[in-house]
Amino acid sequence: MSIPKNLPEEMPRIGNWFTQGIGLLIVKALGWRLEGEFPPEKKVMVALAPHTSNWDFVVAMPFIMALKAKISFMMKKEAFFWPFKRLFIWLGGLPTDRTAPGGLAQQMAKSFRQNEKMWVAITPEGTRKKVDKWKNGFLRIAYTAQVPILLVAWDFPRKRICVDSLYQPTGNLEQDMREIQRRFNKYRGRNPENQIDFIEDE
Repeated sequence: MSIPKNLPEEMPRIGNWFTQGIGLLIVKALGWRLEGEFPPEKKVMVALAPHTSNWDFVVAMPFIMALKAKISFMMKKEAFFWPFKRLFIWLGGLPTDRTAPGGLAQQMAKSFRQNEKMWVAITPEGTRKKVDKWKNGFLRIAYTAQVPILLVAWDFPRKRICVDSLYQPTGNLEQDMREIQRRFNKYRGRNPENQIDFIEDE
């Protein structure tokens, strides 16, 4: 893997030449590649799918290191205790309280407002196991925060991570979910039996 020359300045960054080098070595050893272009957006919700295996993150992390990208993630606020609090925050951890007034969408919208640059990653399935439907929390967050959703896919048969497209949520959860699932339908996870095959509208 070579580092894309057109990485946008708007992408939040973290790391150094050493961590980047380790990421590149691991990606090369795994034999994976990156396809697609990252958008020039300071704030996005990154939807990662299909999530069917623990191997998804084994593959994704070295790419993140190689790109020196700071990809934030949500964690329960109880996990932010000494001596790990500063480390989690530096890595991109976002403390959340599901019992707080306004819910998770309002909390994340506040975090987006408070940060000049922030890319937050989430897996719509919510688990690597087979599910009947995707959770729509990422849609609620993106719409409330007024940020676009970047669709990034694992495609195990062809050993590639694909930056698919940018989607601006409309607030119509059913319509938005249907369109996003349609775009992900062409990719296959490590355990395809765990993912949903979405029926295209006729």
